[in-house]
Amino acid sequence: MTNFSTIIPRLFESFQLNIQLFFLTLLFSLPLGLFIAFGSMSRFKPVAWLTKTFVWIIRGTPLMLQVIIIFFAPGLLDMGAPWGSGSSARFTAATVAFVINYACYFSEIYRGGIQGIPKGQVEAGQVLGMTKGQIFFRVTLLQVIKRILPAMSNEVITLVKDTSLARIISIKEIIMMAQEYTAQGLIWPLFSTGIFFLAFIGILTVLFGRLEKKLDYFKVL
Repeated sequence: MTNFSTIIPRLFESFQLNIQLFFLTLLFSLPLGLFIAFGSMSRFKPVAWLTKTFVWIIRGTPLMLQVIIIFFAPGLLDMGAPWGSGSSARFTAATVAFVINYACYFSEIYRGGIQGIPKGQVEAGQVLGMTKGQIFFRVTLLQVIKRILPAMSNEVITLVKDTSLARIISIKEIIMMAQEYTAQGLIWPLFSTGIFFLAFIGILTVLFGRLEKKLDYFKVL
């Protein structure tokens, strides 16, 4: 059956894979990105150099290529099946690739936000006897969030669209599902996938807009 009432539910079911990949990527890449940012800013030069080199490689190569490498490399190197087997293995490999990729992008956003905080505020915290942890969470963090929110929201929206790249390793997300109907001579399912992305991105845009308004009281110097 190729009528509207059967195609739309199937597209929606496939879009759930896009949403799952989106949320899992955010869940792991946001904290990992902060960890990488600290590595880039490390005073220990070898660690800083290695971290920056890794970020440069990841940011300088296509995400699609990274997905292919992470999925196929273990088998080519006789490393067994670290991602498992079947469709779940493909999804796991895609998630790992997305997490690494976006963690590197987020790390640069974090680094820019942290380094943009006036040093005088950190010094003031030290004078008050605050520890480095207290200074970061009570003085730096809120200002960093305010500074990086526009750039971070842009990357998050890009992530929504990038989830369609998972089809390169035969994950049946919404675009791949729609292409199956295109092969049958139906073109409208492929175009209708844009509605799913627009709706989801619209919700995210509203949420980020409200978050920015809540942070308006916090003036960034």
